[in-house]
Amino acid sequence: MSKVSNRTKIATALIGALALAGSNLVVADPLSDVQKADAKIHADAAASQKKVDKYYDQAQDMAFEYGQVADTRESTKSYNDYVAGLVADQEATMKLIQDDINGVDKLRQGVVPLMFKMVDALEQFVALDLPFNKETRETRIKRLRETLNTANVTLAEKYRLILDAYNIEREYGYKMNVETGKLQLDGKEILVDFINFGRVAYYAQSLDQKSAWMFNPETKAWDKLDDSYLRNITKAIRQARGQGAPDMFALPIPAAEAAQ
Repeated sequence: MSKVSNRTKIATALIGALALAGSNLVVADPLSDVQKADAKIHADAAASQKKVDKYYDQAQDMAFEYGQVADTRESTKSYNDYVAGLVADQEATMKLIQDDINGVDKLRQGVVPLMFKMVDALEQFVALDLPFNKETRETRIKRLRETLNTANVTLAEKYRLILDAYNIEREYGYKMNVETGKLQLDGKEILVDFINFGRVAYYAQSLDQKSAWMFNPETKAWDKLDDSYLRNITKAIRQARGQGAPDMFALPIPAAEAAQ
């Protein structure tokens, strides 16, 4: 009885051990699946993270490029606005220039007659003035008339030459000038030194310093001066030529014409 029982116990123990072993095998399969699933999840997560990192980097690059494009756009807009302002200013300047060009013909029509009148007035003035440097002054006027009728001289240059002639005549009014020439008296030619004190008075003295004359604006003739003025005339001529120190001297002057 006891032997049977021991065998029975042994058999029971063997059956239990086998059952336990079988149960462990059964449990082991689901755990392996869980581990595999977990590994797959980690792998997928890692792959997803790589994609996220890649997209993030791309997004950052795009944001940087957008910033550059935006800056370039603002710079381009500012430059375009600047150029547009320059173009507008140039167009306004061109319009003013064109207006000036359009007015040149009208200006020419007014200036040309004026220049001829100025030369006529200058010629009349020289004819009525004291006859100092007469040949030089008349030659200057003659050349002005020739220049006015010359096509290859610009209008501006013609006007400048006329103003220069007027300026020279103006300077004659406050300068003391001396020149050597010939004086016609009683059908004779006498070599003399002519001297004028601006437009106040005009004198002549023979080169031997023995005779002197004063031009009379009313009679257009030469009046002989008293010999007492010879020394002063000589002194004035030397001063005008820079050959003597400045000094006082007394000479007669023509009487002022009565007002008409």
